[in-house]
Amino acid sequence: MTKPPAKPGPKLPPRRPLTLRDVSELSGVSEMTVSRVLRNRGDVSETTRDKVLNAARQIGYVPNKIAGALASQRVNLVGVIIPSLSNMVFPEVLAGISEVLEETGLQPVVGVTHYSAQREESVLYEMLSWRPSGIVIAGLEHSDSARAMLAAAGVPVVEIMDTDGTPVDSAVGISHRKAGQHMAQAIIAAGYRRIGFLGTKMPDDHRARKRMEGFETALAAAGLALEDREFYAGGSALLKGREMTEAILRRSPDLDFLYYSNDMIGAGGLLWCLEQGIDVPGRLGLAGFNGVELLQGLPRRLATMDTRRRDIGRLAAEIIAGKRPGGATSGAMIELEPALQPGDTIRSA
Repeated sequence: MTKPPAKPGPKLPPRRPLTLRDVSELSGVSEMTVSRVLRNRGDVSETTRDKVLNAARQIGYVPNKIAGALASQRVNLVGVIIPSLSNMVFPEVLAGISEVLEETGLQPVVGVTHYSAQREESVLYEMLSWRPSGIVIAGLEHSDSARAMLAAAGVPVVEIMDTDGTPVDSAVGISHRKAGQHMAQAIIAAGYRRIGFLGTKMPDDHRARKRMEGFETALAAAGLALEDREFYAGGSALLKGREMTEAILRRSPDLDFLYYSNDMIGAGGLLWCLEQGIDVPGRLGLAGFNGVELLQGLPRRLATMDTRRRDIGRLAAEIIAGKRPGGATSGAMIELEPALQPGDTIRSA
């Protein structure tokens, strides 16, 4: 026997988007004041602010930032464009940016370029199409198109990590040429003379290229030159460092120092040398670059250079948010001094 059709349940009222009025009615605060609280604008008492925020949380109201942007032409987003998330350097920069922006109502949104100029153009175009309140971008080298977009952005732009060049607007970082020179001078002072370099393929990694240029300048001033070089493509991994170290020492066994373009491959090289029973730093000295936290867990502390990554992130965010002296958001050039950390892999001078 055929069953009769099931009776339809009670018809539910159509769902509608929540509005400022809903928050206003629940909190007992005017819509205008609700709007000021939710946009973090204007002077509102803490008691009133708490009423509004509690009411919004209670009903699940989320402000429409795009609608607000139609009037202001800007959203409370800051575009942060970096070359890599696998590189341990950039998460610490992002931490510094977030520490400052979380106090301002601005929210960082991250794009990754994989060291590709074409990818950087694409990411930057998408970021700017959302009309962010600022842009933080790694490096000073960009395509003509990307540089034109940055110059025409109409918002604060901060190029980070590097000061060896001319920024579009503001820059915060270190001089990589000076960093390379300082490392070479420390190596020479410790008595090493037959030196090899291991690092990323160039010219894509502009900051590593500048460090090597500074390094070679200091070697030349002492009448020395690099004896051998080993390059790689891809992520900065421990395994790469092991493979590269083995390759260069098999090819040039009389090298007495290896300078790595970053700490990850340097750490891999150190582990390989210790496994082979090589006397570090007596027979062979080693140094990396960046001062990443990973080094604290190695059997020996790799010589490196602290590049002030968190400070760079914080200072960049302060410029974007107008928290620098005088509230300036443009025209800043802040060069930080990296600190040499000799560790246990350079002989005492």
